Amino acid sequence: MKKIFTFLTALCISLAAFAQTDYPNINNFISKFQELDAKYQKHYDEKNYEQTVSQLQQMIAFLDGIKLSDEETKEFPHLPNLMKANTYYNLACSYSLNNQTKEAIDAFEKSVEFGYSEYQHAKTDSDLDNIRKEEKFIALMDTLKQFDKLVILQSAGGYKSGNTDSLPKFTYQSAENGNLKWVKEYFKLDSVAGNGNEISKITNLLFFVHNAIDYDGSNWALCEFDAIDFYNYHKATGKGINCRHMAMTLNEIYLAMGFKSRYVTCMPKDENDPDCHVINVVYSETLKKWLWMDPSHGIYVMDENNNMLSISEVRERLINDKPLKLNEETSKTKEWYLDYYMAKNLYWMNCANVSRFNTESRYRSRDKDLKYVSLIPLGYEEEGWELTTHDPDYFWQIPETNE
Repeated sequence: MKKIFTFLTALCISLAAFAQTDYPNINNFISKFQELDAKYQKHYDEKNYEQTVSQLQQMIAFLDGIKLSDEETKEFPHLPNLMKANTYYNLACSYSLNNQTKEAIDAFEKSVEFGYSEYQHAKTDSDLDNIRKEEKFIALMDTLKQFDKLVILQSAGGYKSGNTDSLPKFTYQSAENGNLKWVKEYFKLDSVAGNGNEISKITNLLFFVHNAIDYDGSNWALCEFDAIDFYNYHKATGKGINCRHMAMTLNEIYLAMGFKSRYVTCMPKDENDPDCHVINVVYSETLKKWLWMDPSHGIYVMDENNNMLSISEVRERLINDKPLKLNEETSKTKEWYLDYYMAKNLYWMNCANVSRFNTESRYRSRDKDLKYVSLIPLGYEEEGWELTTHDPDYFWQIPETNE
């Protein structure tokens, strides 16, 4: 199974915010590497492993020759090694599939040397089955285990209640707001939500966004940041939008229907990891709790008794190895989505204190009271955060009346 370049995806998102001339070497490099990667993928899909080996060797030679400016090196210091780590990993897979055991193990060792750390992926990747029982491979896997995303999350510090008087309240725009009324009418949300109970309406709105707009984690939508503009951008261009924009869209749709909602950025521990994931929480008056809603993948999360869970409950269950499962509508597996991807991205969280139409407007004026609050575990301190707390009761406070 081909290693997904999640870091490259995130890099492309960040580059999209700059003009092409700002980082000419990086932009040319990304474009050329994607061309080479497409050729490799074609050979891989055709199961022509001699050609994949040859193509990957060309990609490594290309990476060895990359020349970045001082500014680009400062901005993207880990990029070349990350690319080499993943390319050597794919080379190990190709050698393994071609029954070249020694070469496969050597390539896997090189990938680890350059920083490959995806323990769960390597553990389950059938491409490596031909070398899985080799002593050196077992030793390398033992080295990788310390980087397992679930192990890292389980070693995180706890939380602690504290004085939060200086921190802002979380506010939610009323469904009576004119812009939210426009959203409700534009998408015919009463019809979308249906006539079922509260939970049925919440999930119907989740699946509406997931199905109406394509998700593309590598694309930064060039439009105003509201639900209607995101939708029209997708329809006009045929392009998908990234997880932040998907969550902004669902957030406004929930608010337009009178549900208290926020979009939450879920972050990894590694400050050099450019990949994160943004999902929604919506408050259920029936269940008296926040509920996990991910419009990018069409996912909500449950316990073994089918009780729907919040972000804080999912995180606690991952840390304590308690049962979790996904709704049956998604094609994602629990092992990939929770044990790997979200385990990585639940180390700390960030959220705007103001939830409203076009919260992060690109072209219109922003709310002067807009702040960003981070919930971080004890022992994890970094510079540059606007507002931080260790107190989950504050961060997940029950929503008050509309603004």
